[in-house]
Amino acid sequence: MANHLFLPLISPILAAALAVIFTHQQWRWLARGVVLMSITFNLGYSLWLIWLIGSEGRQVTQASNWIAPFGITFVADGASAIMLCVSSLLMLVTVIYSLSSLDPGYENFYYYPLLLLLLLGVSGAFLTGDIFNLYVWFEVLLLASFGLITLGGSRPQLEGGLKYVVLNLIGSTAFLIACGMLYGTVGTLNMAHVAERMQRVQNPSIVTAIACLFFFAYGSKAAVLPLFFWLPTSYHTPPAAVTAIFSGLLTKVGAYSLYRILGQVFQGELARLAPYVLLIAGLTMLVGVFGAMAQMNVRRILSFHIVSQIGYAIMGLGLASAAGLAAGLLFTAHVMIVKTALFFIGGAAEQIYGTGDLKKMGGLARREPALAIFWFLGILSLAGIPPMSGFFGKVALLQAGVNQGAYLISGVAAFTGILTFFSMLKIWNEVFWKKAYGDMSKLPRVTPGLLLPGAALVIISLALGLGAGMLVDYTNVAGEQLFDWAGYVISVCGDEGCEAAFEAALR
Repeated sequence: MANHLFLPLISPILAAALAVIFTHQQWRWLARGVVLMSITFNLGYSLWLIWLIGSEGRQVTQASNWIAPFGITFVADGASAIMLCVSSLLMLVTVIYSLSSLDPGYENFYYYPLLLLLLLGVSGAFLTGDIFNLYVWFEVLLLASFGLITLGGSRPQLEGGLKYVVLNLIGSTAFLIACGMLYGTVGTLNMAHVAERMQRVQNPSIVTAIACLFFFAYGSKAAVLPLFFWLPTSYHTPPAAVTAIFSGLLTKVGAYSLYRILGQVFQGELARLAPYVLLIAGLTMLVGVFGAMAQMNVRRILSFHIVSQIGYAIMGLGLASAAGLAAGLLFTAHVMIVKTALFFIGGAAEQIYGTGDLKKMGGLARREPALAIFWFLGILSLAGIPPMSGFFGKVALLQAGVNQGAYLISGVAAFTGILTFFSMLKIWNEVFWKKAYGDMSKLPRVTPGLLLPGAALVIISLALGLGAGMLVDYTNVAGEQLFDWAGYVISVCGDEGCEAAFEAALR
């Protein structure tokens, strides 16, 4: 049993408790050190887990040695290991960015423990093998995100946070209803057992209803059309560091959950719903990018691009194949890194000017050339231009789409990429290239703490693009594992499957 899978859950919860104890000013340096050590440990562990899965395959453990499908199961495969690694990386650079960008007063309200609680919920969601426990881990990360989005208590934060909370609670309610209906239909919520029993369900209409409820629940958290409106109205209100980590993690956990539940557990139903999923994916891409083109605030533009980019991840799901899921995973890992980087760099520009309004900014390329260079590289990656990682993520999706005859969604994806580049050039022109309106000599300079986190992520994106072959190979294996429900069942319950283990326990 791979009991080491509990480590990425134990580390943040213990560190969060210690950080709460050491929150007082005289011990603040110790709290920061504990937080950084915990996240660094999670990053190192996730890198080792990627290697372990590549050499030995899926890793499975059962809490308290309860046999599957009765106990709480944790499973790590290629998809969960990649997401765990990227999440730990983003949390680490977010803490480093926060040390330079955030008012120290936020620490009095347990900012760093909340970040660790967010990492705990995200890690649990990626590793769980039980649908109800997926709900529990979602509530953990949402609890942390509710605290982070309203930390500071300004009027815009509270208004945006209210919309964020309400829609997420609606999504959570739909999640619970779907869990109840699923348990009433198949009598279990262990993912492997559900996938096995789903093959024998005689009432296809109830399966369709359950699958649609799950799509609504996770789609609201992933911000797909038409459930996205809460995101651009709330993500620009908290500090830039909070917006950045939200952009990198929260919607992507929703997309990952759709991959896990529909792509693996409800695989037959996904094949029937695929045309509708692709329609939603295409509309999400277009609405997001057109919304971005209409904005004149840095973070609101980037927020609409989160919506647009999530459409690409949903496209990978809608292709309903191992190749589609692999391409979607590759794209999702890339966009998590790049979007966080762009929010860091945009936040640095906001801190220099004291505003994110494009009409009040300009001339930053001459004053801060390094910031301008990394921003430009970031938009190249977001738009999918070589040699950045975004190019290979989008090419993988387009190749999978064309190979499966999904020409319309492939064309929409290519068109959206062009619009993304031009809409992001608007920020480049307004913030960096055009002449400044006033004297910039009195404005503060960008500090290394504001520049380096975003720059590091852009460099990682470039490195992933230059070494894309290895990443593509790994995500192909991860996509095959994700689409192989039978292999998943054997890994969790043994060669005879979950049903045999269930019947043997009853005897």
